[in-house]
Amino acid sequence: MCAHVTIAEDDEKQAELVRRYLEREGHTATVVRDGRAAIDLVRRQPPDLLILDVMMPKCDGLDVLRILRAEGFDLLVLMLTARSTEDDLLLGLDLGADDYMTKPYSPRELMARVRTLLRRNRVPDPAEPKTGTALTVGALAVDPERHEVTVDGAYVECTPGEFRILAAMAAEPGRVFTRQQLLAELHGFTRYIGDRTVDVHIMNLRKKIEPEPRRPQRLVTVFGVGYKLSAPKPSAVSRGGGAAAPERPIRPVSGVRDARS
Repeated sequence: MCAHVTIAEDDEKQAELVRRYLEREGHTATVVRDGRAAIDLVRRQPPDLLILDVMMPKCDGLDVLRILRAEGFDLLVLMLTARSTEDDLLLGLDLGADDYMTKPYSPRELMARVRTLLRRNRVPDPAEPKTGTALTVGALAVDPERHEVTVDGAYVECTPGEFRILAAMAAEPGRVFTRQQLLAELHGFTRYIGDRTVDVHIMNLRKKIEPEPRRPQRLVTVFGVGYKLSAPKPSAVSRGGGAAAPERPIRPVSGVRDARS
């Protein structure tokens, strides 16, 4: 799949290296040197993928991402940063980044990540046969072809990462997914990211698909294992009419390891 990529990177040598690798794989690429230029270019010509450096002049990468997501741009975003703390990574993902690489990085691995993101988010070929059916779990509907999510018919805006998690779970309602399995749906590898990445996506999805995110009835925790997606049950509300107690974070029991795949 050939794509148009915007590279927002103030390091001229790094930007040129990434551009050459992208063009070698058949993509087109445009380079901008600061955050404001990145915002202006995306507004004029939204790319298939934005490779976004965090530390940039005029407007840093996190603010660029925050502004673009607030304006409704759902393009793929791969962030590059010299910051390597988990909190920085989670902040980028919470704002809607789809992947995150720390500097220094291998250009070949960067291209592998680009291929993975584009493949998982590719637009279906019109010549391909269409199933014509969305994945439904109660009032929740996930349409992989249209890349749309609705709850009770109302459109729900999801980042590409959130959509991939939700689509995987909607394809097998009731199945319990471990964090490692959901990480594989997101990226296909887990070298630079941890389990909390999934927790951030789940938290954000609950805000979007649950009437009461702190008392989830669709996207529920299976303690010590992971998460599952299912239709709400009448028993989710107590006989007295009160809602179920808020969920607590998954905390492994001392001496017992979480199930992994």
